[in-house]
Amino acid sequence: MIRFKVNHKEVEVAGGAYLLPALQALGYDIPHLCYYEGLEHYTSCMLCLVKDARTGALIPSCSLRVEPEMDIITDDEEIFEARKTGLELLLSDHVGDCEAPCTKACPAHMNIPLMNRLLQNGKADEALEVVMKDIALPGVLGRICSAPCEKICRRKDIDEPVSICLLKRYAADSGLYEPSLPEQVEPALQGRKVAIIGSGPAGLAAAYHTQLRGVQCTIFDKAPVAGGQLQAIDEAILPKEVLDREISFIEKTGVRFRMGEAIDKDAFLRLKESYNAVVIATGPLEEPLREWGLETYKQGIQANRSTYETNLPGVFAIGAVLKPMRMAVKSVGHGKEASYCLLQYLKDEEVKGEPGIFNSRFGRILPEEVQEFLKESNDHHRVEPIYGLSEGLKLEEVLEEAARCIHCDCRKIDTCKLRIYADAYRADQKRFGGAERKAVKKVIENGAALYEPEKCVKCGICVRLTEKHRETYGMAFIGRGFDIEIGTPFHETLSTGLDDIAEEVVRACPTGALALRSPDPPDRRL
Repeated sequence: MIRFKVNHKEVEVAGGAYLLPALQALGYDIPHLCYYEGLEHYTSCMLCLVKDARTGALIPSCSLRVEPEMDIITDDEEIFEARKTGLELLLSDHVGDCEAPCTKACPAHMNIPLMNRLLQNGKADEALEVVMKDIALPGVLGRICSAPCEKICRRKDIDEPVSICLLKRYAADSGLYEPSLPEQVEPALQGRKVAIIGSGPAGLAAAYHTQLRGVQCTIFDKAPVAGGQLQAIDEAILPKEVLDREISFIEKTGVRFRMGEAIDKDAFLRLKESYNAVVIATGPLEEPLREWGLETYKQGIQANRSTYETNLPGVFAIGAVLKPMRMAVKSVGHGKEASYCLLQYLKDEEVKGEPGIFNSRFGRILPEEVQEFLKESNDHHRVEPIYGLSEGLKLEEVLEEAARCIHCDCRKIDTCKLRIYADAYRADQKRFGGAERKAVKKVIENGAALYEPEKCVKCGICVRLTEKHRETYGMAFIGRGFDIEIGTPFHETLSTGLDDIAEEVVRACPTGALALRSPDPPDRRL
């Protein structure tokens, strides 16, 4: 055993260990991209820098063996800035979106490309599960949404945007989904309850997302039936059975409805006393509500734009009661975002809303990139429902239209280490960026893997893994200096290069450069 110091504390590890895994075993979180357990070290990313306390030198911990009497600092301002600079240099050469523009444009931030991939492969149930993670009323919005996501769809740079709303509507009408309620509620949320005034899209969404975390929600509304202004939409556009079905689904999560119960000032004060939090989602502001002690202005209630908190502690306001709002999807988005704020408030945490994370963006598709993106798509024009909008897309139309998605998102949106570290270190992607960016490339064959070289950080993990498994061709460094790339030698295909270990190499890749093309093999259960 070897004794040494970490952050001025005596520690002990086995002899012969490298510093990075030794620090990890001791509980220190050291960022890294090029280190992979079981492979020879390859110092390239320079994110695992630590400091020799005796000399002040910054050293890569992945390539240094532990020695007796070492004195190591794992984090200080200088180390932070060095790691941040390393990330910014890597990001300056990175071309790719984390979240697709359609997801960013959706007020509920739904993972639209994943829904499209699932529908393309015949996974209606799984597609609906993706939708319901973010949108409480998918069948309703699939019929009435003004589709801000389609207005920014990158397929529009090629011909016409993907029919996202109609695809979402198909998933809602054809898929089966049961909500996953927590088996055990977080201790801080046990016994907590929320009153929601208003049963329109904002109130329904807030109740749905909050109830799924085990917090009892009760919706109050003076109307005899839930739905708010949705009930006034022409049935030819929004059939009552669709609205009733989705409200019934929300009720099945455990949300309680007290319809025909008007809330005046006195009733509001009683709710404040009886419930742990109150959400006002009454639709356009009515004059009597101005007497409830809330700060208001001409158009609605004054509330924090990020947290929806009003001037009254524990009282939140969402939807059209804040200001006139025509898009139901915005109200649904408010409800989802407010649920994060409610949960933070109920747990006595800082109320700051839905967590955000670093998001890389590369701009418009260049002419030379069109064929690259069409490798994952088809060259068909937008599918218009053969039986008209009122009937929506049919099975074969769904398969064809979903396949038009060009998948400009990252397949590893939740696990990409480059993204996670860029967020943690507040990295600026443009700090070292030039005026022009590299063109996107997609390497795809018949295998399961997708390789996007412009997302690669040259960590060499795939090269070392294929060497370890003695693949005939494997992955290799090609070229020299700044022009070096990773690929398959001798012009072999990606599927040949990876052969039997594609999934392992994909999992090991620390970014979205290597990914599996589809979340599941296709079937035709639509």
